[in-house]
Amino acid sequence: MAKGKTPLRKCIGCNELFDKRSLIRIVKDSDGEFSIDSTGRKNGRGAYICKSKECLEKAIKNHGLERSFKVKIDKEIYDELQVELDALE
Repeated sequence: MAKGKTPLRKCIGCNELFDKRSLIRIVKDSDGEFSIDSTGRKNGRGAYICKSKECLEKAIKNHGLERSFKVKIDKEIYDELQVELDALE
């Protein structure tokens, strides 16, 4: 049997392609709330980032999240994401 393709996603920090399962999904739901989706199944618009602080810092610097969601993102949201990312590491 032929093995199917593995889905690839681009990290918003380093702009490199990785296997979808090796990245963290950040979701904006219909209420405008941001959260980290560890299951990959939450409803809402998603963006992917590597499991490293460096990529989150790059995403903050190059406004990767703002470009992905087409919305101005407050510093508090970046702080919350950083805390959640630290918990995952």
